[in-house]
Amino acid sequence: MKKLAGIFAGALLVVAMGACSQQASEESAVSVPTETAEEFIARANAELEELSREIGAAEWVRSTYITQDTAIVAAAASEKYAKWHSGMVQQALAYDGQALSAETARAINLLKLGTSLPTPNDPAKRKELTLIATELEGLYGAGQYCRGDDDCISGSELEGLMQSTRDYGLLEEYWTGWRTIAPPMRDKYQRYVELVNEGAGELGYSDLGEKWRAGFDMDPAEFQGEAERLWDQVKPLYNELHCAVRAKLGEHYGEDKVPADGPIPAHLLGNMWAQEWGFIYDIMEPYPGVSDLDVDSALKTKNYSPQGMVRSAESFYVSLGMDRLPDTFWERSQFSKPQDREVVCHASAWGLDGGNDLRIKMCIKQTYDELRTIYHELGHNYYQGAYKDQPPIFQGGAHSGFHEAIGDTITLSMTPQYLQEVGLVSSAEESEQAIINRQMQMALDKIAFLPFGKLIDEWRWGVFSGATRPEDYNKAWWDLRLKYQGIAPPTERTEEHFDPGAKYHIPANVSYTRYFLARILQFQFQRSLCETAGHEGDLASCSIYGSQEAGAKFFAMMASGQSEPWQESLEKLTGTREMDATAIIDYFAPLMGYLKEQNAGRNCGW
Repeated sequence: MKKLAGIFAGALLVVAMGACSQQASEESAVSVPTETAEEFIARANAELEELSREIGAAEWVRSTYITQDTAIVAAAASEKYAKWHSGMVQQALAYDGQALSAETARAINLLKLGTSLPTPNDPAKRKELTLIATELEGLYGAGQYCRGDDDCISGSELEGLMQSTRDYGLLEEYWTGWRTIAPPMRDKYQRYVELVNEGAGELGYSDLGEKWRAGFDMDPAEFQGEAERLWDQVKPLYNELHCAVRAKLGEHYGEDKVPADGPIPAHLLGNMWAQEWGFIYDIMEPYPGVSDLDVDSALKTKNYSPQGMVRSAESFYVSLGMDRLPDTFWERSQFSKPQDREVVCHASAWGLDGGNDLRIKMCIKQTYDELRTIYHELGHNYYQGAYKDQPPIFQGGAHSGFHEAIGDTITLSMTPQYLQEVGLVSSAEESEQAIINRQMQMALDKIAFLPFGKLIDEWRWGVFSGATRPEDYNKAWWDLRLKYQGIAPPTERTEEHFDPGAKYHIPANVSYTRYFLARILQFQFQRSLCETAGHEGDLASCSIYGSQEAGAKFFAMMASGQSEPWQESLEKLTGTREMDATAIIDYFAPLMGYLKEQNAGRNCGW
């Protein structure tokens, strides 16, 4: 997804979203510590800080120059970190059971959790895994749909076609064509699962899924229940939206193609993965032509360059009292797709060199969707910059959902009033009909995304645990998509396919629960920040633009990084220690009323 795209650029934690930096160590595991726990953590932090430069450079070059040579360089860097991390974790085990300070105990635990790609101690298997991880991401990044030898369409081009085309047959062709990149990944992915589970087992976890869930300052099983609780809070709103969208698509394409009581065909929602539905707004617009915020035209009329669009986003953060981005950001970022080489266009934000070298990587187009993505990505950069003075092990989001929620919160403040103030729309006047239109636009992205955000990792949790067998990979994928999203593939899919591999975050080894949690947290954050800013009125009309009081509170939470449990960071900003989706219900109350009226008499559900 463009907004969420990416924000990791590989399996290493030095990449997007400000993950920890690392430094290699050739020391092997020891059974008896020769240094205190505090000395051990100090050494680990020093090594992490140094190694980040090398690993960051390798991963950046791999993403911006996709060649066989850069694959070798990136795999070598990944293997080097994996060797260091494996050895350090073995050494950390020697401190189990010791009486430690809260800070040291947390640092040791985070060190154990400090990779999304735990490798086995065996050198041959470690090398095999890092090569597979690099190859999987490379297959995705270089993926194309080819109708013939000289007629190939890149992934980003196909995304654009899916957004703009309304021809049922062409949409099916593009949808199916992109998924031809994935079957070559299937055997590699199966072996990857075996190896990462072996690595996770050596760290004391039953499988990689349990290890990922352990990173949320609560019992892994308890966290799985927490995700389900949050989904239950928002499910009624999603169900109403699904019902209305299905009815409109049935009117547009015919009920022979979109049955009134079944799942929605996955290729008709304006998005390659049916994860966000904003590009079918022309079909769903409640009140045609009422207060259309045509930001795309303004960007083109005023000839915003990619850098100019990024400057616009930077100015929002500066209005909150935060610093301007460093000169190196403008010198080293990738803003446009180069014509001379393959790159990963999936948007991502990078906090290299411990947050002292901030960058984004995008292939920016003059659209409002891309502009919102930029505002989102800079949220990662400002978070990375805020916690850069923390020790390297604490340089990360309070939990991974926090990192996604920062920029998403800022996009909620891109209200008509804000857009008018910065010259991107001519009028900010909104009638009740205009408010419903705007909420529909937002819900087609933010609410439609929620079940997709939840199911990606639920599929992987089943794969990692063995509950989903390799011979059922594709079946389990579509079972979950039907269960949570109420969508189905437009063509028959079998185990000859590997449709999960056509979604970036699967071959790139990026946990996805963060995106689901971010969609919850952004509204919770926004409600608190609007109260701090002194906003009066409904939550949907609030922009914190220019409020340095809100900015100071936001920055204070970000600056703590991962140095404390996320519950404490959340409490600093919101006054509560529990994630809460009620702000979403409050925000979209006008739309919910409209949807219920429209769905009266319809057979909702699937």
